[in-house]
Amino acid sequence: MEVEEIDAASGHATTGHEWNGIKELDIPVPRGVLMFLVITHLFAVIWWFVMPTWPLGTTYTKGLLNTDQRKIVAEKLVEASADRASWSDAIGNSSYDEVLSNPKLMDVVKQAGHRLFGDNCAACHGRDGKGGKNYPDLTDHDWIWGGGPEAIAQTITTGVNSSHAESRVSQMPAFGHDEMLDPAQVKTVAAYVHSLSNPSDSTPRSIETIEAGKQVFLTTCAACHGENAKGNSDLGAPNLTDQYWIYGGDLQSIIATIHGGRQGHMPTWDKRLGSLQIKILALYVYSLGLETP
Repeated sequence: MEVEEIDAASGHATTGHEWNGIKELDIPVPRGVLMFLVITHLFAVIWWFVMPTWPLGTTYTKGLLNTDQRKIVAEKLVEASADRASWSDAIGNSSYDEVLSNPKLMDVVKQAGHRLFGDNCAACHGRDGKGGKNYPDLTDHDWIWGGGPEAIAQTITTGVNSSHAESRVSQMPAFGHDEMLDPAQVKTVAAYVHSLSNPSDSTPRSIETIEAGKQVFLTTCAACHGENAKGNSDLGAPNLTDQYWIYGGDLQSIIATIHGGRQGHMPTWDKRLGSLQIKILALYVYSLGLETP
């Protein structure tokens, strides 16, 4: 009969197994581990009887609680649909001003509008609506086609220079490229336009150039931008006297714009979005400007 070996350090018997000089002790499984295993197995058995568990061909055991997850999901969808109907009808049947004056409806607009904006508009205008190079900032209170919610909804619906029959249409002619202005005139009118938003850059040496550019502006550009250069939202002509620029407001960018022209494009969304979605999106975009000082 083999003599049982006792480990001198721990006082426990060994199993006789040894790996690289390390002997395995014959220690019973800790009581805490055994209790954990018993409890988890007991819980599993109870769970089999309480909750839907076993497949039975075309059906399954419903469990003592008679829980039907498909039914629960269906009920939640009905509740969500009813909740959606309540606010969607309220927004759809209210005027823009009524929705704007209703904090609860505007909370819904901001939540639903944020999702719509992220899915459809953020690729160009950014998730925060601040735009980027060649794309307008929708938070800066400066609007080419008008910044009221109705005007925004119209722009979303028909687009700009789009395929829609009622699309907003606007184009900045290529005055230099098409030789409507000679290079000297392009530079002088660019200097004048630049001075409108940067009056501090005007110097006695540049006054003559700016004055010459003003004359070119009045005869060539004022028809769209106005004699005061404040723009015309009916024509999509931007205000040239502020600090908001889509294509850049530095002198070289202005020269490039006058020489080569500009023709922005915005898709029409009436085929992708419904009237309620467009209304929510227009109110959301309008609210971005309200939140920005």
